[in-house]
Amino acid sequence: MKRTPLIVGNWKMHKTVTEAEAFVAALLPAVSTADGVEVAVCPAFVALQAVVDSVRGSRVQVFAQNMHYADSGPCTGEVSPPMLVEAGVQGTILGHSERREQFGETDRALALKVPAALDAGLVPILCVGETEDERERGDTERKLRHQVKEDLQRVAIDRLGDVVIAYEPIWAIGTGRVATPDQAQEAIAFVRALVADRSAEQAERTRVLYGGSVKPDNAGELLALPDVDGALVGGASLEAHAFPAIVAAAG
Repeated sequence: MKRTPLIVGNWKMHKTVTEAEAFVAALLPAVSTADGVEVAVCPAFVALQAVVDSVRGSRVQVFAQNMHYADSGPCTGEVSPPMLVEAGVQGTILGHSERREQFGETDRALALKVPAALDAGLVPILCVGETEDERERGDTERKLRHQVKEDLQRVAIDRLGDVVIAYEPIWAIGTGRVATPDQAQEAIAFVRALVADRSAEQAERTRVLYGGSVKPDNAGELLALPDVDGALVGGASLEAHAFPAIVAAAG
């Protein structure tokens, strides 16, 4: 089964509304001719509506950086699935390592968030990955097995292929270090095998992205790996020349 590559730019806590609109104006013509690849950007919450309006009619999708699993409630500072849908958002990152490590996001919460996103019609990008200490101890597979199984446990088998999974080795996020092609392929193939434990058919549908210091000079090699279906891009997604080059490498 051919899986369409997906290149996602996670802007994190960067770009005001004005900066986001200016960036999108430069981005759209730069990615308009890339064939065979889907493109999404993930602005901060305050810029979501402005970016949705700016990309309207283009090939670029807009995803959020986080989401609560409840439709409403006494959850100060959170944003619900219906709020994102009404704003025209098409998907959301869930479980990014910065959310897990800095803000205490748990696998228990993610087990509720992933199916909630699917039920709302949003594409969830579930982030998984190991720390440097875990890799050095040989615990990479143990960590990935725990995260994938716990976080997808409430997803119906026939919806597994609708979840995008992003493998992001935590030691490579924002550090300039990047997993070797062998490391990336091995981990991502293992993630796909974990999905296949529940359904081989759905595993073939599941897009697994690589994230962690993806840049134009390493994107081609990473995206050519047999089990890599795209990239979750951090710092390089903030640069008007770098992000389109990564999109072109996927297309």
